Amino acid sequence: MNLTPREFVFAVLVFFVVIEAIRVKMKIVIIGQREYEANQISALGWGAFAVCLALILATQEGDGLEAGKYTIPLICGLTFVDPVMGEVKRAKKGMKAAIIVGLSVSYTIWMASVTLFSTPLIAAIFLAPLTVAGEIPRVSWIDDNATMILFPLIPILLVHWIF
Repeated sequence: MNLTPREFVFAVLVFFVVIEAIRVKMKIVIIGQREYEANQISALGWGAFAVCLALILATQEGDGLEAGKYTIPLICGLTFVDPVMGEVKRAKKGMKAAIIVGLSVSYTIWMASVTLFSTPLIAAIFLAPLTVAGEIPRVSWIDDNATMILFPLIPILLVHWIF
């Protein structure tokens, strides 16, 4: 089987969608999931979907790690900003404090990607707060694990040719 990297990620995405559909249909709650996730797409499912979508759709030009100039900070944003903001909120510091801490972490990730992966500076400045904005909406039909990637991914897809 000779798959390109994007084809492989697409196959992983299809696998996750099928497994998640079976899990929801059978009302299975996996260790670490919340009880209400038995009846809806889980945070894990949403996160896997968004990460795969980013890997499939985001521009990946350049050699080596430079090809990840958008995907690496997108995924690191979900990996680090989400739990840090969650911990600040759990410590009862409030949403304002969570946003400030989240912005600090997000800008650290995006600015590091400018140096390490040649992410355009203007993109980093604009996309870092969109990562944090993905944590803010409280809606039941999509998890923040998806919006933290999708909010910055959409502008990347629309205007990547500018950067």
